[in-house]
Amino acid sequence: MSSLVTAQHAEELSTGARQLGVDLTEAQHQQLLGYLALLIKWNKAYNLTAVRNPDEMVSRHLLDSLSVMPFIENGRWLDVGSGGGMPGIPLAILFPGSQVTCLDSNGKKTRFLTQVKLELKLDNLQVIHSRVEEYQPAQPFTGIVSRAFSSMENFSNWTRHLGDSETRWLAMKGVHPADELVALPSDFRLDGEHALTVPGCQGQRHLLILRRTA
Repeated sequence: MSSLVTAQHAEELSTGARQLGVDLTEAQHQQLLGYLALLIKWNKAYNLTAVRNPDEMVSRHLLDSLSVMPFIENGRWLDVGSGGGMPGIPLAILFPGSQVTCLDSNGKKTRFLTQVKLELKLDNLQVIHSRVEEYQPAQPFTGIVSRAFSSMENFSNWTRHLGDSETRWLAMKGVHPADELVALPSDFRLDGEHALTVPGCQGQRHLLILRRTA
């Protein structure tokens, strides 16, 4: 284990995952801690996340990402505006049989994500440096996820071309965005909403799942 990651971080991760009903293998637990170490190390120079204190990163990044894993199944997943890799990196670790793409328009952040892919040997991870509107994949995604990326209206409009009627759009939010739902484009509908409790996190967390009707 890296000197940047403590036994307390390791314990907080395993306890929190259990509380979320997420079953981590020992290898996955180690990979998530390896990711945390890289995040702590690179954050100093690359400003990947506003969370500066490593002791807050387990709950606010790792466990927050794991909280949506029960709503994900194997397939082709896109993390839009991935930033420091949440939830795309944890998704790639937990679903090794899935193809996961992390997309961000910030070159520093995609360089970091590429380093994570190499160091953690995540063969199922693809890193794309692009604006989402300009990204043209070969086929639609099974699911598209965003965490604090943008309004739900923009999230829907900017990623519409990346999915079809089978795709699920997962928006990770804090306070329930009732006002944003009113502004959803007419070809999107709310398929499900879930209030999430993230161990160690204060404040509300919500997951909203959208589908395209057209």
